[in-house]
Amino acid sequence: MFFQQLSQNRPLVCAFFAWALAQVVKFFLYWAIEKKINWRRAWGSGGMPSSHSATVLALAVSLGLEQGFDSPSFALSVVMMSIVIYDAMGVRYETGKQGKIINQILEELFVEGKPLTDEKLKELVGHSPLEVLGGLIVGSLVLAVMYL
Repeated sequence: MFFQQLSQNRPLVCAFFAWALAQVVKFFLYWAIEKKINWRRAWGSGGMPSSHSATVLALAVSLGLEQGFDSPSFALSVVMMSIVIYDAMGVRYETGKQGKIINQILEELFVEGKPLTDEKLKELVGHSPLEVLGGLIVGSLVLAVMYL
């Protein structure tokens, strides 16, 4: 009964499928460009398209279509969407750039002939504006399929 109710919640289903499609596209884009498989692209953050953007757009617009664009649910989801996208392009994107630079520095530091550390910081954390746009397109495609 619980899973049946979940499966009938169109905003939730739209959000899930937008996330899943963005992750699949991300995986295959990486494979096509880099000519190698990276399973982290199938569920990891960062990269093209932004699954965060796809998910929150699909959720917000779906709530607007279901409950009205004047509903408190739609208002809340738009505010949350704005925060998620701002964070992905701002703080998280900068964190990834810093991680890349720190990793480069750590590769060059040696103590007594040994690398300072083998640990690597995550570099794909946030999104460029183009990656966010890609996510918004994916989210829109899912909405079009679900509602048309």
